[in-house]
Amino acid sequence: MGASLDLVDVDSLLTGEEVDVRAAARRFADERLRPALPEWFETASIPARELAKELGALGFLGMHLTGYGCAGLGPVAYGLACLEIEAADSGMRSLVSVQGSLAMYAIWKYGSDEQKNEWLPRMSAGEAIGCFGLTEPDFGSNPAGMRTNARRDGDDWVLNGSKMWITNGSVADVAVVWARTDDGVRGFVVPTSTPGFTAPEIKQKMSLRASVTSELVLSDVRLPGSALLPEARGLSGPLGCLNEARFGIIFGAMGAARDCLETTIAYAGERIVFDKPLTAYQLTQAKLADMAVELNKGVLLAVHLGRLKEKGTLRPEQVSVGKLNNVREAIAIARECRTILAANGISGEYPIMRHANNLESVLTYEGTSEVHQLVIGQALTGESAFR
Repeated sequence: MGASLDLVDVDSLLTGEEVDVRAAARRFADERLRPALPEWFETASIPARELAKELGALGFLGMHLTGYGCAGLGPVAYGLACLEIEAADSGMRSLVSVQGSLAMYAIWKYGSDEQKNEWLPRMSAGEAIGCFGLTEPDFGSNPAGMRTNARRDGDDWVLNGSKMWITNGSVADVAVVWARTDDGVRGFVVPTSTPGFTAPEIKQKMSLRASVTSELVLSDVRLPGSALLPEARGLSGPLGCLNEARFGIIFGAMGAARDCLETTIAYAGERIVFDKPLTAYQLTQAKLADMAVELNKGVLLAVHLGRLKEKGTLRPEQVSVGKLNNVREAIAIARECRTILAANGISGEYPIMRHANNLESVLTYEGTSEVHQLVIGQALTGESAFR
């Protein structure tokens, strides 16, 4: 956070390396992303391949993984990079999260040596883009109901089905696709050039417009036996990947909130109403104070969960606490900031409404708020309310 917003000295909790990573991510966001984002959001188009290579050159793709050209940085450093990139735009952080925490992580964690060596060095460099195919048109929060299936045909696998709301899908070189088999849910590494694989882009989005979102359609996609992820069996595989991505969101959402608050404080300090700046009014200061308190609490929570992840003790329900709280507070901050900017709050000249629109998606992807409430509820009561 900027010094003026760091009310509780969060920076004292960070290592020198973490501060350096944060600074590098902030420079990239300031110099490369922010100037172009209004146009990207307006046109719903981004130079995804160009951005992937730039992010790869900086070491931001799969940065928390080891080997294969990955940076091997700690969870907090990764989280801070997500925070700074999402301070520019949630769609930009989605590109990083899906590449590193979903597609790359799935191959790194569950893949064969052949799969890792083929894809991970290229993906960490941004020379190959990945996507993650789990969600289906009728099965989001309940992935166990998926209809996409894979059947054996000799030594090959043949995949049929469709996936929905897939970030990076239309520009991906490789898709990690989860499908139902006679042996339960299994994952497959699918080159997108495989016959029968198509990824039409989803248009007319009101949120995450500076991000590529697609449908994946698999029509008799034939893959060799070596395409199977050997170490992933059942839903624990994809759900483990989702926990990795959710961790980045815990930090990232606070970036969007911080950008809204910084923008609002600067605006209100210059906006004269009844002969004095908006910041001089008690009601405005009360709003700013409440938002700053929630922002600081959210960043503290994110750093604490990052330290637990470093120790290997972070539990899924703790990730749910972070995702539920931080995204919920971020969207509340964006909406409150909009009230202070009034009509200017809906203008593309300011990032407030863009962040608010994006956070509507962040609120429901990687687990809806309701799902995370039930995960926490089960941890509290020992009772599962999912069925």
